[in-house]
Amino acid sequence: MNIPQVVLLCGMTLACGVAIAQPDYALQATPVGPAPVDPAIARALASIKPDSIEETIKTLVGFGTRSTLSSMATDLPPGQGINAAADWIAGQYEAISHECGGCLEVKRDTFTADPASASGSPWAGRIPKPTKLTNVYAILRGTDPAQAKRMVLVTGHYDSRNLNILDDHGTAPGANDDASGVAVSLECARALSKMKFPGTIVFAAVAGEEQGLVGSGHLAKLAKEEGWDLEAVLNNDIVGGNTTPGDTVQLKDRVRVFSEGVPQAATPEEARRIRALGKEDDSSSRELARAIAETARTYFSKPGAAKPFSAFLVARPDRYLRGGDHSSFNHEGFAAVRFTEWREDYNHQHQDVVQPAPGSDTPVLGDLIEFVDFNYVAQVARLNAATLATLAFAPGEPQNVTLVNKMAENGSTLTWEPPTGGGVAHYEVLWRETTSNNWQYVKQLVAPTTDGPVTLSLPISKDNVIFGVRAVDAKGHRGLVVVP
Repeated sequence: MNIPQVVLLCGMTLACGVAIAQPDYALQATPVGPAPVDPAIARALASIKPDSIEETIKTLVGFGTRSTLSSMATDLPPGQGINAAADWIAGQYEAISHECGGCLEVKRDTFTADPASASGSPWAGRIPKPTKLTNVYAILRGTDPAQAKRMVLVTGHYDSRNLNILDDHGTAPGANDDASGVAVSLECARALSKMKFPGTIVFAAVAGEEQGLVGSGHLAKLAKEEGWDLEAVLNNDIVGGNTTPGDTVQLKDRVRVFSEGVPQAATPEEARRIRALGKEDDSSSRELARAIAETARTYFSKPGAAKPFSAFLVARPDRYLRGGDHSSFNHEGFAAVRFTEWREDYNHQHQDVVQPAPGSDTPVLGDLIEFVDFNYVAQVARLNAATLATLAFAPGEPQNVTLVNKMAENGSTLTWEPPTGGGVAHYEVLWRETTSNNWQYVKQLVAPTTDGPVTLSLPISKDNVIFGVRAVDAKGHRGLVVVP
């Protein structure tokens, strides 16, 4: 019996006895894998302990209320209210700085929110009289003069609320919302202040979130006005891993990461171009979210890693009917995302504390510390710290990334300029199918020794994929991807 031959040509594979052509973008392509583990970053992550997080959250809950409006109250017991909380947070940053020989610049961004100027703003009606707000932040300056202007920031909000947003005296523990996020910022400062980075890291705790993102709005405008080269903002809000007895669907092996698609700050012309090029899924915030997911795969998924932990990317700015401080930074044009636990219990947010009688079927109400999982918060803090450290070590973003489009052709040519500050060992040109959420393929290109634009041509149709470029240093720290 004669058996017909099947001829395999370049770019084809055999499937069920039939030659199947492979798409051009998969030919001789290298799949994107996790970055190498940096032992110094791994040691910093190991230093983040649940006990320290528990102590932070207990202390913040102990201020009774951290209502932003309590900053103007004159009859609170000593040591109570948001002003006492701000002093304590500043003291924690100062103590961390003392341990590292004064490595942190501890600052207060204090201002007055005047309702007379709030017409049409998110906080109209939530601040009834001129009210003092204070954002507390600490800066770990980069050690490389050429890269120190590059900044990454982590934040949580230290104000709290109960059912009545205007109640400035009633108990408002705010254990999960958002002492948990402040604990992440403080733990990142403790862990990373022991290290030296080319780029700069900012650790923040903001006020006025519950009043309508007032504190973060002021800090984001300050960053814009002062010209901060802010590449990434990590906002942690409700990351306590709520543990309600009987809840069997809470997941402790992941954290949600929300990111905007079309940027808030896009002009009409920029929005038109985004739609024309199919870049709705490639904002700078969306690329930051992907970088966080990659970092999780590097430090929490490899053999020998501690507990598995991942970033679950949600392709929308925030949850339904809710908002967060990352939006303030998005509004000013910065890449910013929100970390939030997998499943929230709304009995433990924005509620007056109610302890039902023993044996009652009525649920406990209130944002109480008994529902916070300190081990979960520690995992979130480690992921934040790993992301901050990776980006502070990595080179900055390639500049003027362009996809040449002068004529109809099947190939693709990309050009770009080196990031400000240098530090590039090689570039990675990445691509993925337009329907894929993750970067799929990569081609490395050794950084030229001469200044000037870099050009790479690939036999891949630009019509079928999304391209991106990022810079990588000698130790494998990957910067953020820039889409042309």
